Formats: sequence, C-alpha cells, structure tokens
Amino acid sequence: MSTATTTTTTPSGPAGREQQASTRHTKRHLLSSADLNREQVRAILDTASEMHGVQQREVKKLPTLRGRTVVNLFFEDSTRTRSSFEIAGKWLSADVINISGKGSSTSKGESLRDTVLTVAAMGVDALVIRHHASGAAQQVSQWVDAHIINAGDGMHEHPTQALLDAYTMERRLGDLEGRHVVIVGDLTHSRVVRSNLITLKTLGARVTLVAPPTLMPSGITSWAQADGFTLSNDFDAVLPTADSVMMLRVQRERMSGGFFPTAREYTVGYGLTRARLDALTAANPDAVICHPGPMNRGLEIAADAADGAQSLILDQVSAGVAVRMSVLYHLLAGGEGEDS
Repeated sequence: MSTATTTTTTPSGPAGREQQASTRHTKRHLLSSADLNREQVRAILDTASEMHGVQQREVKKLPTLRGRTVVNLFFEDSTRTRSSFEIAGKWLSADVINISGKGSSTSKGESLRDTVLTVAAMGVDALVIRHHASGAAQQVSQWVDAHIINAGDGMHEHPTQALLDAYTMERRLGDLEGRHVVIVGDLTHSRVVRSNLITLKTLGARVTLVAPPTLMPSGITSWAQADGFTLSNDFDAVLPTADSVMMLRVQRERMSGGFFPTAREYTVGYGLTRARLDALTAANPDAVICHPGPMNRGLEIAADAADGAQSLILDQVSAGVAVRMSVLYHLLAGGEGEDS
C-alpha cells in the first residue's frame, strides 16, 4: 500500500476482541496490486480469514472503525463491489456514505477534482473510488489527505478483486504456490486480469492467459516475457493442466468494433461449456471455477459450470466482504508492521 507518514501503534487482531482498535495516524492507499508485497498480501488474507467469521455471527458488528467515515464514490455501475464495501464498512462500525456519479455534481459538469475535494473537505477518512478513467484513483490520491482505495479504474486495475479471488482460491486449493491458474476471455478490456496477474505472481502461482488474438492486449507478449506468465489462443490445450479456471466477462459495452464474429463463435472457441467442464473435471477433479461477475451466462460460461460443484463464484462474493473488511482495517485501524 502506498504510504506517507506513520506512527508506531500495533494493535492485536481485530476479530477476536470487542474493543476499539488503536489507530495509527498514517495516510496510505491501495491503488494497485503492485502496492503490496507478499508479506502484505498475506497479512490482508490472514485478517480476512478472521473477518470471515463475522458473517456467521448473529450480530455482525466489530467496533474497530467506530468514529471513522468511509465514502463510496462510484462513477460506474456496480453491485458486488459497492455493496460489499458498504457492508464491510458498516460491519466494522464505520459511518458509510454512498455517492454515485449520477447522484453527484459531476452530472452537472463538476470536475472529478472538485468533487473529491468537496467530499474530502467534509472530514472523511477514506474514499473508495470507481471511475471509468484509468489512473483516476492514483490522481485522486494526490489531491486529498484521505485514504484512497481503488475499486476499479477504467481498464487498468481492481486490486481488491484480485485479493478476494486469491483468498477464495486458497480456501479451496490451499497454498497457491505452484498452482496453475488459467484466466480466459476479454483480456483487453479487463481491469481484473491486470491485478490478478500481479497478486497471483506475488503468491507464487503459475498463470496462463487465454483469449482470441483480437482480445489480447497490446504489448502483452513483452509483459508475459518480463513477468513469466504464458499466453495461449487454445483453451482446450491449456484446460487439462488447470487448478483454477477464471472466466472473464465479455465487456461488450467497451467494444466499439468486431472483436469476434458472433457470440456463438466466441462460445465455441473460448466459452466454458458443459463439454469443457467435463474435460476439466476428468483431468483434475479438484479444479475450481471462478468468475468476477457479472456473468454473461451462455456466452463465456455455461450454467452447468457457473452453478456446479466446482464453482466458487458465490464464494467470491462472500469473500469480497471479508477481504474488504480486512483492507479497511489495515488502512484505517493499522496492522502489523509499518506498511501492512
């Protein structure tokens, strides 16, 4: 996490006690998955495991962030990310305010800078930002003193999604060191894939990206050579060695041209069909299926795959609350180590 100034208070783990955590007065952000080294990722995932227990409690409240204010500032539509950040903040006893782009002064022509400066001037502690422009969260972090969490910036990154994906896979597969994760679909328009590549590499997983040539991002070959992941246009060739298959949504709203001839042809070549599900389970009965959502059922993933025993898709949704509770805790209430 990006760090500015810090003091030295180290609270104990949050989920096993019912008292206010000591606050470290530090201005830090989560803008990119590259902000986190392996130790920091492990700290977030370990805390998320504690936080996950809160979901099973009758009273889903910890006092950890009492008196803190978190604003969810979403300039793009969202169900899972926005709702899970709202629940995460409320379960940690923070005051949470939701502002959408359509409900803010940006709809009247106000600039992003003026909007965030106005919100920050009210004394909020953290801004969770989703914006259609790549780099928006980074820019906002230069304008305000509040903690900034990137909840998705254009086609750039989505770091908390990568954390919850890793957390979900670990709960089923165990340590991801050496595991083969295959990420399939619309790589060009996905912010999820960029953050997942960084986080999975940090945790020692082996990653293969699969897509038609038209949906491979520009410069991906050089990136793959530098970072050690592999590329393929042949889903069926890669599938038998996968421990986890992550399907990405075809983002038709971001497509202005013909990236593939027809939806049917895309499904035949790159969809997780019933036939491919059978091939996957035959080769590796313990393999799992992920999807960051929302899904285009019948396009990139069949109902049999989305709803089957191997599917972790709803587990990802559940994990999103725990992981985002952990991120808010580490940013706003402190944690082990100066930069955790």
